[in-house]
Amino acid sequence: MRFMMLMIPKGYEDAAPGTMPDARSVEAMMQYNKSLRDAGVLLTLDGLHPPSMGARVTFPGGRPRVAKGPFAGSKETLGGYWTIKVNSRDEAIEWAKRCPAPEDAIVEIRQMVEFEDFPADVQEVMAGFKELQHH
Repeated sequence: MRFMMLMIPKGYEDAAPGTMPDARSVEAMMQYNKSLRDAGVLLTLDGLHPPSMGARVTFPGGRPRVAKGPFAGSKETLGGYWTIKVNSRDEAIEWAKRCPAPEDAIVEIRQMVEFEDFPADVQEVMAGFKELQHH
């Protein structure tokens, strides 16, 4: 089973462009990342720049509309993620509990959809796109 662990740091929604964590926080997180890798469960990981450096594309009336960050009214925003492969949601939760996150951060755990999770008619549509499926 693949899971994404989503880091949601409080206040990151309002962070200035170029905001970065301090060296001590990065060191703790790198040790955590190493433990995920050493356990053989880490597939990918990335940190994300704050929303003030991003953009959102919405589709009102079917037409794309671009809004550049920061985004008014955002209460939470993604600061980074890990993709892990473990045997259960409980195992993913155990890994998330070990994260050296700041006291006011959230690590949300979401199981990733696998090809086999889709109904037969959807699998049939997807069958022509094998190269786009996770192996």
